[in-house]
Amino acid sequence: MVERVGHMWGFGNERGLALATASTGRWNGPLGAPPIRRCGAEYGDVGRRLPRCTKYHWIMSGMPGDGGPRPTDDGGGMGSGDFDARALLEALDRQRLERSLSWKQAAEAIWDQSSELNSYRNDHPIAVATIKGMGKRGDTSCQHALFVLRWINCAPEEFVPRPVEGTRVGLPMAGPDRRLRWNLGALYDALNARRREEQLTWKALADLLGCTQSQLTGIKTARFATGMRLAMRITQWLGCPAADFVYAARR
Repeated sequence: MVERVGHMWGFGNERGLALATASTGRWNGPLGAPPIRRCGAEYGDVGRRLPRCTKYHWIMSGMPGDGGPRPTDDGGGMGSGDFDARALLEALDRQRLERSLSWKQAAEAIWDQSSELNSYRNDHPIAVATIKGMGKRGDTSCQHALFVLRWINCAPEEFVPRPVEGTRVGLPMAGPDRRLRWNLGALYDALNARRREEQLTWKALADLLGCTQSQLTGIKTARFATGMRLAMRITQWLGCPAADFVYAARR
């Protein structure tokens, strides 16, 4: 079982995982990643049910049924329900100042969360420019976002202006020998299963989510990451917490 932090949202630590991925009914994720529960399943030992994935979850103004323009993913703006990377940077900056850290020291502290794993992998540390770039681009990679979210101890949905009810769930706990990572294979499987259920083409779904078709289909084979804005658009459309697709990786 993976323990999820929920200290900021009033329902304490939550536990519970699914038995299989959404589309295949069997686990085919990366080594060390737990199976992802089907969206809408219960957390069995806390008695709390997340909202069912009803036929439509319009998550941004501009989605059909909302009357506004569709969101775009051109890097220039942010749909009203998009993940706000600039707000994430501001939250990080507040904690950096509270801890009296320089940007260099903050980057080192963020990286040192996985000190044992870093030593084993001999990775290049996260750079200050990468962190500050969130403010300039208004986005960041979904994997880099987890470094920061882990350090400030926040759920991704805290940076979505109007998240789907019940999706604000804490990320898994991770020790110094682990690193939080998105399970992109499971995210793709859940997205594809819902797409088929809704009888949408990839092109129609891309239009709905304000991205390109290749951005969606490319998640299946992505070697590292997709954009955090797009990842959060997908989880909100699914009506699932981002935490359902995040695990504490050993490598």
